[in-house]
Amino acid sequence: MSIRVRPRVGGGYVLEAVQHFPGAPEDVFPFFADAGNLERITPPWLRFRIVAAPDALGLGSLIDYRLRIRGLPVRWRTEITAFEPPHRFVDDQLRGPYRWWRHEHLFEAVEDGTRAVDRVDYAPTGGRLVNRLLVQRDLERIFAYRQQVLRDVLGANG
Repeated sequence: MSIRVRPRVGGGYVLEAVQHFPGAPEDVFPFFADAGNLERITPPWLRFRIVAAPDALGLGSLIDYRLRIRGLPVRWRTEITAFEPPHRFVDDQLRGPYRWWRHEHLFEAVEDGTRAVDRVDYAPTGGRLVNRLLVQRDLERIFAYRQQVLRDVLGANG
């Protein structure tokens, strides 16, 4: 289990969170591709709620959320811009709190199960100072929470 944030070539930042799960990608992918599980793996302090989502995700699916970031209400809309079960899907922010946000979910078969990588390319409104003081810390906490829940639910092993 690891979480790392680094500057992105061309501006913005990249967050990578890596986790290993028992089972093949075919066994792991469906949990992540079920939008209903987003509420389950998002920290309660964000008060995250799905407003609209399809029953089954696929290319072009739109998902609308409401949440609170540091107490401020936020509406967020993402679109699934790549969907390649059981190996990959991508959601891109259409409307939300970031200048841009692209979350790629990768699932790779490894000897002892599945290596799952969350790769988020993002640029916070407010630039480098806002990222350093607020956004990066918040994202690291959010993904640490997510990894803990996933460890409990799917039996992640590091």
